[in-house]
Amino acid sequence: MWLNSYSHFFKATIACTSLLFSPVVLPTLHAQEQNVVIINPTDSPAEIVRKAANVVPSARQFNWQRQELTAFLHYGINTYTGREWGDGKESPAIFNPTDLDADQWIRELKAAGFKCAILTCKHHDGFCLWPSAYTEHSVKNSPWKKGKGDVVREVSDACKKYGMDFGVYLSPWDRNSDLYGTEAYNDFFVKQLTELLTQYGKVSEVWFDGACGEGPNGKKQVYDFVRWYELIRKLQPEAVIAVMGPDVRWVGTETGRGREMEWSVVPKDNLNQDAIAKNSQKEVLTAPVGDMMGQDLGSRKKIEKAKSLIWYPAEIDVSIRPGWFYHEEQDSKVKSPKELMDIYFTSVGMNGVLLLNLPPNKEGKLSEADIRSLHGFRQLYVNTFTDNLLAKAKVTCTLSEGKGRNVIDDNYDTSVRPKMKDGKAVFSFKLNKPATFNVLSVQEDIRKGQRVEKFSLEVKDAKGNWKKVTEGTTVGHKRLLKFPVETAKEVRLIISEVRAVPAISEIGLYRLRLVL
Repeated sequence: MWLNSYSHFFKATIACTSLLFSPVVLPTLHAQEQNVVIINPTDSPAEIVRKAANVVPSARQFNWQRQELTAFLHYGINTYTGREWGDGKESPAIFNPTDLDADQWIRELKAAGFKCAILTCKHHDGFCLWPSAYTEHSVKNSPWKKGKGDVVREVSDACKKYGMDFGVYLSPWDRNSDLYGTEAYNDFFVKQLTELLTQYGKVSEVWFDGACGEGPNGKKQVYDFVRWYELIRKLQPEAVIAVMGPDVRWVGTETGRGREMEWSVVPKDNLNQDAIAKNSQKEVLTAPVGDMMGQDLGSRKKIEKAKSLIWYPAEIDVSIRPGWFYHEEQDSKVKSPKELMDIYFTSVGMNGVLLLNLPPNKEGKLSEADIRSLHGFRQLYVNTFTDNLLAKAKVTCTLSEGKGRNVIDDNYDTSVRPKMKDGKAVFSFKLNKPATFNVLSVQEDIRKGQRVEKFSLEVKDAKGNWKKVTEGTTVGHKRLLKFPVETAKEVRLIISEVRAVPAISEIGLYRLRLVL
């Protein structure tokens, strides 16, 4: 992933707020909930917190968050040059996979539990993986399938076949186009974007990065993001626009790790786009820096200074290899199943969506090393999360809405609202027999806001005393916590700090099993 300039995006976002952050229609009980709220100068801290608690995702954002696992497919001319960034001068003749198998890519991703695949349809080099009518720098001038091939078509068709969502990455920076650096380039870009949005069926995610370097003429481009957003909303209204877009933000690092406090409700006006541009693509394995890359984006202290608040969730991207494109010398450096499991905990388990990159090789297939790791990850996931140890427990909690067993029914759509006493809510669980566990999972129904600020898990020991075993801050769509192994028959989840009464969807206890 490459992010070099957010300033244009930020201006564009302000310009088209009414178009992009439209209110969400919910039942009358929660009619005040919406996707963006204005903070008035006269609002008290308590009123600001109340407003923050009622910011909710749009339908497209909610559907995106529910995917949890998404995949990046970095593939193109760089696959055959050994580069990460091409210069746009490559000959299309270089692109000639001997056995391209998009069916294999999507089949393996589907088997591993992934819900969406995003293809790098055009990277910075300008080489198009579809036969675009607006450039000669594409597969139509390659020897692959005698110039009749279309990688985008094959991937989108495979996604339809296996029931996966399809997403497109289209680099705004084009190092091949002579139009780059002129207003005519925005017309050119719109034409290519239109091809992708109208010729390949449903598109679930459109992914822009912020790279804005020089073109072949030495000029830089002023991107017309507002126009691009409007086109996407018109042609693919259910698609989220990610990273350089209004629906999904970059988490700020490419380590596969979210924040201890990962708020999806953040100030719209204090995200320092220039700081992101300055720090991206440099020390990508270091801790986040700058406003958007800081550890605190949405605390009470942060939102008190805001002029408006938006629902802007985090996408957490990381590659299964050191690089984003395939390099044969990295075959021995593929992340292990255990490493991928750790990343699941620190991405999806920290209120984010994981975007895992798996680059096809020169042959045109996912490499065996990547597939083995992917299979291993899936096995570890199934071994750990198949059985919720609380599924048959007796649940006790004073509720204002819903039934106690809703939190252990494996149904996200059935949530409960606890009655808060002295600012706390307690969910008590009594099992039929002692169980051994070391993972806690908690989920909020984010359609009713992100509201939990602090929670803890306690177990009753042999002497009848309660002992805290772990604690966390934010929850959001999903929060996973690992802790030393405990065995108990009675446990309780204590929610001790909230912005408003939360809607708790699911609570689970699991045993982490890392043996294949």
